Amino acid sequence: MKDEIIFIVEDSLDGGFEARAVGHSIFTEADNLNLLKDNIREAVSWHFNGNEIPKLIRLKRY
Repeated sequence: MKDEIIFIVEDSLDGGFEARAVGHSIFTEADNLNLLKDNIREAVSWHFNGNEIPKLIRLKRY
């Protein structure tokens, strides 16, 4: 299990935000930051098995 996963968050060309995980094939997007955070949590839970889910999700906005 990794302790944390980092997402790079950028403004989307279509409006809203996009997030990509560093070192993992996880990508999601949303119209606002609150929805993006929810989408990131859901994407992480789908990507990892139960005991492999990182305890900390860190966002870096550029």
